Amino acid sequence: MATPEPRTRTLPHHFGRYTLFDFIGKGGMAEIFLARAQTDFGGVRLAVIKQILPEFAGNAHFAEMLVHEAKLSADLNHGNVVQVFDLGREDDRLYIAMEYVEGFDLNALLRLCSKSQTRLPVEFALHVVADLLKGLDYAHRRTDEAGNRLGLVHCDVSPSNILLSVDGEVKVCDFGIARANVAVEPGDTSDEFLKGKAGYMSPEHARGEPIDARADVFAAGIVLWELLAGRRLYRTSEGGLSLLKLARTADIPTLPSRGLAEEAALTAVVARALSADREERYPTASAMLRDLEDYMMRAGLFASPLRFGEWMSEHFGDDIVERRRARERAALALERGGASVTLIAIDGATEPHLSHVRPPISSAILTKEPRDIEPKEEASRPKSRAFLVLVFVVIVVAAFALAFRSR
Repeated sequence: MATPEPRTRTLPHHFGRYTLFDFIGKGGMAEIFLARAQTDFGGVRLAVIKQILPEFAGNAHFAEMLVHEAKLSADLNHGNVVQVFDLGREDDRLYIAMEYVEGFDLNALLRLCSKSQTRLPVEFALHVVADLLKGLDYAHRRTDEAGNRLGLVHCDVSPSNILLSVDGEVKVCDFGIARANVAVEPGDTSDEFLKGKAGYMSPEHARGEPIDARADVFAAGIVLWELLAGRRLYRTSEGGLSLLKLARTADIPTLPSRGLAEEAALTAVVARALSADREERYPTASAMLRDLEDYMMRAGLFASPLRFGEWMSEHFGDDIVERRRARERAALALERGGASVTLIAIDGATEPHLSHVRPPISSAILTKEPRDIEPKEEASRPKSRAFLVLVFVVIVVAAFALAFRSR
């Protein structure tokens, strides 16, 4: 079969009341852009626009489910959940607008760590999972005006849906779009349709059974297992079981020892979260969070958002911020009548800063202590300043000596 030519899109360009100026990535159901939006009072806010692919937007059942779930998601207001603030149709494209998180998704961060051989400290990995659980627990407990549980389940908790800001925030995204996706899955939950999702499915979800909040707990357990092990939980090989069949079986490998303090307690948390029998699993995200935080406290592995943000900014923050600002300037020029444009390959060549691909995790990305990370070259600057001060002192002393001799 011939490979289709990549489609190109001229950026920046107008899309309703939004100006799209940066291509973030393409997932299984949507193309994702960063945009500027004009408010009613003349202000500007950044937004992430998810344009639903035509083959899904044209499905009446999917569109109905997406609208319903997006309305529910718009009512979610929590520091660890990405806020949805708009849903509409423009140029025959169904779209969702949500808050912009300046940073990376967890998948992209791990890729950068692997590429640069930068180790992610364990306390930051635990911090990410703890905040993920906070966001999930909030959504799971949401009620309607009558006090009835909404029964929200994310259905697609995975590294690409865990956003990390350069300020150290951790936010889970895509509640509405993930839930609506379940509504249009084929009855046999085909491997092709679920490619990229099955690696984080609970066994009951992979078998096509009804799911509840415990499915999200299982997925959070997989994220925790992978961050601690430094590799994917499920490994497929040619001629072996498919990813979906591995998820149905849920045969969990033993978590490798990392020599952490109180490690048995952490291993127990992971094991309970990944129980194939949902009745043996943590009943809620808050129950898992409680045990995880107890471990973090006893092991001295608590990390603040401030420290995590400083680490992120130090290692990876400059490039993403500068690139985003450069493209935003192009969008501003377009809004003012300029002609600055950039051609973006939607299906191909550009590398998004919020990746939706799943590269392998390097086994060398985790470390117990932040100090294990090799310092950057900037650390030599204080030495340079000290040398200049020393030279200045020598010059002053020499000047005084010459003046004394002249007398």
